[in-house]
Parts: sequence; structure tokens; C-alpha cells
Amino acid sequence: MAQKILIVEDDRDIARLVQYNFEKSGFSCVVFYDGAEALAYLQKRKADLLVLDIMMPGMDGLEVCRTIRADEKLKKIPVVMLTAKGEEVDRIVGLELGADDYLVKPFSPRELVLRVKAILRRGKSAEDEREILSIGVLSVDLSGHTVSVDGRTVDLSPKEFELLVLLMRRRGRVQTRENLLADVWDIHTEISTRTVDTHIKRLREKLGKPGKLIETVVGVGYRFRSEDDED
Repeated sequence: MAQKILIVEDDRDIARLVQYNFEKSGFSCVVFYDGAEALAYLQKRKADLLVLDIMMPGMDGLEVCRTIRADEKLKKIPVVMLTAKGEEVDRIVGLELGADDYLVKPFSPRELVLRVKAILRRGKSAEDEREILSIGVLSVDLSGHTVSVDGRTVDLSPKEFELLVLLMRRRGRVQTRENLLADVWDIHTEISTRTVDTHIKRLREKLGKPGKLIETVVGVGYRFRSEDDED
């Protein structure tokens, strides 16, 4: 069965262009010109990914993304923002709200399709894995996409989960902010790295005591250490 892409875009010409390119690549598409209608659809039906415009009448794309990430049923749906708002601060806001990627108009339809395929491929790989990462009281179930601390479930956003898994897998090795942006957010441009710091801060707070294992390496980035490294 073809994977389903929800396209939420109030410009009908752009919506048709995006739909054409996805369907040409083998995807199934559903198009909405209004954010609230897209959310109502998601409450009743499933989608594999959302391509979301930001500037729309009524409920804008940022509010749609915020609502999805706050909904237990919908929060794991990948979101790609497609917008004319290309300032650095706009990118940061979008990513901090939980968007998995951010493309600025005018855009290449082929690049959009390739980025969406990469996001879905990463998600499929995570589903196929049967691996649990454990350090002390911290446990990460990759197949179940769950995190627990001393048996207590910790609710992480998709990006927080990806960030934690990457740091744990590379335990003991320093990861620069630029590397984290590239590997977790798939961003290779000269964008501010503040979004990494924000996600690290939230991750530490949610993890509690194990969050202290995420060590700041001043002037470089972050490193996850094992409990055995503690003084």
C-alpha cells in the first residue's frame, strides 16, 4: 500500500504541484487548504507524513504543528514545513515546534520528495530495529519508540528521541552542534545552532538525573557519558 502524504497548502497551484510530484513518485496524497480541516481528518484517519504551509488563513501551520506535537495520538507523524518564511528565526521556531524538516519557497519539488523519502526511510529503519539501549536507570526501546527512567515512562518529542538515541549510540564521543543539526535535523546550512541547545535543555529536564549524563563540552558541543565516568 502506498504511503499517504497530507498536503496542507492554501495556494492551490502549489498544492497541485506538490501533489503531482508525490503521486508521480508512488505516494498517495490528500490535499487540504485549511489547517483545521487537516487536523479533523487526522483525528479519524492515518497519514504517514504531513507537508505543511505556515502562512494560511485561520489556523496557521505553526499552530497545526504545535497541536500535532501535543496530541498523544498524532505526535509521531513527521512534519515537513514548506513556506515562504525563510528568515533564520522562522526556521528555528519551526524546528523547535517539532518540524522534521523545513523548506523555503521557491523550492525544488524533486528535493522535497527526496527529503520526505529520507524522513520516512529513517522512521522505517527505527521500526525495524529490535534494540534496547540502557545506561543505568535510563532505557530506550528503539522498536517501541519509548524511553523510561527507573521504570517511569518519559514523554519525548520525535526530535528529542532521535537526539537521545544518537548521543547514546555515540557515547563518549563529542558531537558538535553542526553535526547534530546534520544528523538529527538533516540541516547542512549555516543556520543558528540555538535549536540544538534548546532541545538538549528540554531533554535534560525530562530525563531528570540521567539528563546530567549529557555533558556540555564548552566551545565544541555535547557528549553522552556513562555512569561509570561520574566522579
